[in-house]
Amino acid sequence: MSKVLVADDDPSVREFCTLLLRNEGFGVVEAVDAVTCVALARQEQPDLILLDWMMPEVDGMDTLRLLKASDRTTRIPVVMLTALDSDAQITEATMNGAEGYVTKPFEPDDLLALVRRFTGVVT
Repeated sequence: MSKVLVADDDPSVREFCTLLLRNEGFGVVEAVDAVTCVALARQEQPDLILLDWMMPEVDGMDTLRLLKASDRTTRIPVVMLTALDSDAQITEATMNGAEGYVTKPFEPDDLLALVRRFTGVVT
């Protein structure tokens, strides 16, 4: 079973993503902030991380940099999940190692297709 780490400080987004992914057979681990995200990524070694950009204290971009700088987590694909959608922000995320970018609000089927692509799950 493929495992996805959902890191978002908004409980409604986390719960929605978790339900959506679990209903499709994915294992899900949740993080409410950057510190928890990095710790769970190291411990759980998920197949994919969905990472919110705008989180308190340490934002998603700094979290992405931490994940990509660590030998234990650098190979885990990270998809930014955010309301920010300017070309500059997409470029920044890509340059810092994000493999994908999903703008909120998103279509559930689009998110599932992206998750399947990065986890190698074929339906």
